Amino acid sequence: LRVRMGRSLLTLLTIAMAIAFLTDIWASRVIDPQIQTQLPNIAPPDAVSTQRTIWLLSLSLLVCLVGITNAMLMSVMERYREIGTMKCLGALDSFILKLFFLESLCLGSVGALAGALLGFLLALLFLLHRFGSALWPVMPWPEAASIAAASAAIGLLITAAAALFPAWQAARMTPVAAMR
Repeated sequence: LRVRMGRSLLTLLTIAMAIAFLTDIWASRVIDPQIQTQLPNIAPPDAVSTQRTIWLLSLSLLVCLVGITNAMLMSVMERYREIGTMKCLGALDSFILKLFFLESLCLGSVGALAGALLGFLLALLFLLHRFGSALWPVMPWPEAASIAAASAAIGLLITAAAALFPAWQAARMTPVAAMR
């Protein structure tokens, strides 16, 4: 139980950090120019390579995907006997599939929400540092909230995609092989 809990926390942190990175970059890139047009006396930020940022975001989300898949595969391997027992007692493949998929989605939803919140707060801190108290009247709050919500949704989609193969592998396991 301790090993499984540690792995789940590590996976949760991976999801949260990847989504926080996505939210921070996305919010900074969308909100900073909008505020810049409303506060013309502030110097423009240094030019940052868009391609490099997209590459870093893609790599971060890929690492998150691989981490979730690895954690779920390890969970399936650790629970062979449990899966075999459930199948011997009459559990259908769809039940096993739903069980692992639900476990992954619970982990992903907590990580994605925490990451979106953390990323939004980091972006807000950076914008506050850059613009000072002039930020508050011109901050586009609805757009910032929609960026955080979209980032959380992307985190859930990544988690769902990463859980498909391990859940499918657990569901198609034969009871005899699992009990061995």
